[in-house]
Amino acid sequence: MNRVDTTAFSTHALTRRCPEPAAPGPVGRAWRRCWTALVVALLSLLLAAPVTAAEPEVRQNELRRLADGVQLSVRLTLEPSLAVEDALLKGVPVYFAWQADIVRERWYWTDKRISTATRTLRLAYQPLTRRWRVSQSTDGGASASGLQYALHQNFDSLNEALAGISRVANWQVAEPGRLEEGVKYLAQWRFRLERSLLPRPFQIGVANQPGWLVEVERSLEVPARNEPDGAPAAAEAR
Repeated sequence: MNRVDTTAFSTHALTRRCPEPAAPGPVGRAWRRCWTALVVALLSLLLAAPVTAAEPEVRQNELRRLADGVQLSVRLTLEPSLAVEDALLKGVPVYFAWQADIVRERWYWTDKRISTATRTLRLAYQPLTRRWRVSQSTDGGASASGLQYALHQNFDSLNEALAGISRVANWQVAEPGRLEEGVKYLAQWRFRLERSLLPRPFQIGVANQPGWLVEVERSLEVPARNEPDGAPAAAEAR
């Protein structure tokens, strides 16, 4: 019987190339170019468009320097966005923060901070009673769970709760004896929606959403001397 040699057959089968995938047709290439251009355009808009914070209207901005210390009174007009109100109704608490600094201006170096006062407010909706609860903390906790609250207030409506959050009256931002007579000082205050205290998923999701960016700040010159009792408050902001 004749011998059958299978070497040539097997080598040819192993080395044969698989067929190349068919190239996309003109319609497929056109759609691919269209989608690529659209994605690039959207990314360019997101990166180029600046995200600015919504600034509440300042209705009152007064500062007094008395024998009892420096007192600040501010009243804002605060309206929540639909995104913030929706989160509140779903049981997510929202935090607002006040901060006031008294600094001494120095032409030869950075301003020297004399005193700092902070106030954090937690706003939450209570579905069972359909009321809004505002809790106030005067410490600067790094997380929401670390805050210690000293005052609680209940409100019938969201507008009433926000009115209480967005104002401070005769807030002592510097203790007596901290300021020198005849020296120029500046009071700098700031109000903002504190996104860093939100639950972690919200911190990631609302980072660049304008509805969650709420912030306003102002500066006031501190009077050079203590004012007598009954004198009007200073309200010259800059």
